Amino acid sequence: MVDPLFHDARAALVTERDRLEVAIAEGIVAPDAMTYGSQAAAATQVFEQQRDLALRDHSAQHLVAVEAALARLDDGTFGTCARCGLPIAAERLEALPWASHCIDCQRIVGRGG
Repeated sequence: MVDPLFHDARAALVTERDRLEVAIAEGIVAPDAMTYGSQAAAATQVFEQQRDLALRDHSAQHLVAVEAALARLDDGTFGTCARCGLPIAAERLEALPWASHCIDCQRIVGRGG
């Protein structure tokens, strides 16, 4: 029998993967022609383009994590911390089904350890 947590996680991961693929496919809207009369308008345009690039990069990184979680579901390692090998709390997986570390190891990894 399939654990309901794993079934729910797969559904959430597939939904998230699909959302991210659409967001990435939409890409970045090309900026309008630059007008030379307003430095504020030019600065706003540059800011928006930089923001869009950062969001696209974040979405791409998040998509990698989601696809890795789907692979862990397929290979039977989903729910096991990639660092210490202990189970990841169900509550953590419900909140972040792409989590690859238990909360203790995530704190260590987050600090660069």
